[in-house]
Amino acid sequence: MPEAPPAGASPPPGPNHTPPSGPPSRSSSGPSAGARERGRGPVVAALMLGMALAALDGTIVSTAVPQIVGDLGGFAVFSWLFSGYLLAVTVTLPVYGKLSDTFGRKPVLIAGIVVFLIGSLLCATAWSMASLIAFRVVQGLGGGALQGTVQTIAADLYPLKERPRIQAKLSTVWATSSVAGPALGGLLAGYADWRWIFLVNLPVGVVALWLIVRYLREPGRTSPSRTTAQGTRPGRTTPASPGARTASALRHRVDWAGALAVFATGALLLTALVQGGVAWPWLSAPSFAFLGGSAVLAAVTVVIERRAAEPIIPGWVWRRRTIAAVNLALGALGLLMVAPTVFLPTYAQSVLGLGPIAAGFVLSAMTLSWPVSAALSNRVYNRVGFRQTAVIGIFLAMLILLAFPLLPFPGQAWQPALIMLLLGGALGLFQLPLIIGVQATVGWSERGTATASILFCRQVGQSVGAAVFGAVANGALASRLDDPPSPGLPRDLDSVSTALENPAALTAEALEYLRRAVDAAVDRVYLGAAVAAALALLVLLVLAPKRFPVIAEKDTD
Repeated sequence: MPEAPPAGASPPPGPNHTPPSGPPSRSSSGPSAGARERGRGPVVAALMLGMALAALDGTIVSTAVPQIVGDLGGFAVFSWLFSGYLLAVTVTLPVYGKLSDTFGRKPVLIAGIVVFLIGSLLCATAWSMASLIAFRVVQGLGGGALQGTVQTIAADLYPLKERPRIQAKLSTVWATSSVAGPALGGLLAGYADWRWIFLVNLPVGVVALWLIVRYLREPGRTSPSRTTAQGTRPGRTTPASPGARTASALRHRVDWAGALAVFATGALLLTALVQGGVAWPWLSAPSFAFLGGSAVLAAVTVVIERRAAEPIIPGWVWRRRTIAAVNLALGALGLLMVAPTVFLPTYAQSVLGLGPIAAGFVLSAMTLSWPVSAALSNRVYNRVGFRQTAVIGIFLAMLILLAFPLLPFPGQAWQPALIMLLLGGALGLFQLPLIIGVQATVGWSERGTATASILFCRQVGQSVGAAVFGAVANGALASRLDDPPSPGLPRDLDSVSTALENPAALTAEALEYLRRAVDAAVDRVYLGAAVAAALALLVLLVLAPKRFPVIAEKDTD
């Protein structure tokens, strides 16, 4: 992986550095770069294994759904295998972020891996669809710790100028998982048993757990009371002695009321977004009840958090311009990501006539260019700044998304694959500088909370995007199918996709009409994704500071 260019002892001030001191200097008596890298190697391997657990989860399970449903039944509710897991991950991210800042990353990550492995083992023993869904929620409770804490430890391990290396490695894990997951899931479900897709997590998780326990060493921590909510520079105090850390830890009070309120609010909101328009109409009593209940609980959460001594979601997350702007921008990223991840496979199969595996490879083009672009992004933001690099990335992404509706009908598979390859490159240039930029503006005692807030907003954006773009696609189909050429044609995206899987039952005219209807619906979704990219661009230009207030780092390795 490419490394950041050497900064020297006193780099020139740039748009990313508010104190001119730049990256931490190396003491002549300190360890060499090679020795430092070897010392971090086992921990980096553990982080990559932990990230692989979370990254493989969705792709490997999705290919085994037919076998799971055939064995356990429950076709009407199988979508909760994914929704339940996503809900648990999302609502626990802020909780784990705060706990990692309070008690350290190591115990939180260990607990997350253990819970994830327990959930995996329980999933392998499920006797019904209801029990499998419940155990998937248990998996998600551990997955929230994996996603947030791995990203935070990665920032702890590497100074600012080296951070793209570890982030690029983690991005590569996601890219590899997106390609290997469906193949591995299909092999296990087809030639062994679907329960093995959960059992394979155990050896991977055990190795990651052993590496974390043995090799991860955390620096001394200071009490959060020594940083203020008004933006006093955190992380600049000297490390506390072991005795001081013990006394400080005893003074910590976990905001369990806030954690429960955040969990309940997120659960109601995500349930409304996931099930609205699917299990019940949007304009119905269940939708109003869930959305209204989440609004009431959100107000209660604000009251609880304002009174808490150490809130789960502290007010500074939204009072600081940099973090607030990045949260909103990455929420928009979650929104626009629904277009390629959810609707492109349907487009590839229904319009282009590809099989599921080939459709997956069209989507995987994005995951191949994303980590490469992310790894090279430091060469850009070291010159022009975090914000400007992200602005360039999201502007290019907006143009690429606008190009998708211009593809010919039916077109060739390489055309959307090229669009996805370019989109991955643009989004790698957008996302990683923002994550690294925010992590560089906070000290150790706030980094977990800041990182978790970013991931939380991105996850919520995905849930909102699935609901919004699902309605957009179904609306576009409904307008096309109001006066169909043949009677009895389906009226929504899922039904149309099912009908196109059995083309022999359709006339040539009806088949062509349905394919054009899906093409038009997905075009509308990509236009909506371009609007989401424009919103992210507007947020960065209006709210984000031109120069991120980067904190001078101390060499703690």
